[in-house]
Order: sequence, then structure tokens, then C-alpha cells
Amino acid sequence: MANELNNRFNELMKGGDDFFSNLGRSFFNGFDDSFKEMKTDISESDTAYTVAVDLPGVDKKDIDIDFKDHALTISAKRDSFSDESDAKGNLLSSERSYGRFTRQYQFPNVDKDKISAKYEAGVLTVTLPKTAEEISNSHKIEIE
Repeated sequence: MANELNNRFNELMKGGDDFFSNLGRSFFNGFDDSFKEMKTDISESDTAYTVAVDLPGVDKKDIDIDFKDHALTISAKRDSFSDESDAKGNLLSSERSYGRFTRQYQFPNVDKDKISAKYEAGVLTVTLPKTAEEISNSHKIEIE
């Protein structure tokens, strides 16, 4: 009996117990980093950068795009959903997420006045044309 209790205690300390290994998992799943919700492909050509972001289930009016100090910021909001998966309305499993998501990308040499965006079939595509010359926000200071 003492050996069995000792083994059980050791399993608990190693995290081998199913109860403790799953404790809080569903609660903390809601705090995943938002970048996980905004799967992105970024490509570059000689003339532009293209950012394609998967935003399924997001309404176009709930997407904000901003470009400032070489940073493209995309924010989106996905409303909660209802799923009548059984007669009582109990949700048996949930993997879809909702809430506000933000992601930021850094791009040099962008002509901010010519940035364009389109949203089609759950995919946001932002095109950032490059400038002919590099625009620098830095200034070298000589030491006397």
C-alpha cells in the first residue's frame, strides 16, 4: 500500500496524472498569441511586397489596416458563434476562436500612399509598393 501511494505521488510530481496534465488547458487556450490566428504568406518582388492573411469568418468591416514607421499593422475581430450541436445546445467540442487579433509586419522602402488591400473569400491581400529609393528614419551623428 505504501509503495502504491509513493508511486502515485511520484507520478503526480512528474505530471503523469491525466487530471493535472490537463488542468486549466481549456481555460488557457483562449490566451493563445493572436499571430496564431492570422496565418500569413509574405512575398517580395522587385516592385512590391505582398501580404496574404487568412481571416476566415471575419467580416470586412471588422478589419483595420494601418501603416506607420515601416510597420504594417493588421487587426481583425471575429464575433462569437453559436453552435447547436445537440438538442440542448451543448457544445461538444470547440476549436474555433473568436475575439480581437492583431499582427504587425516590418517593411522598409514602402510607398505608403500607394498601399492597396482587397478581401476575398476569407483572405486579406495587402500590396505594399516599394519606393525607388530607401527612406531612412535614422540619421548618423558624427562624434567631435
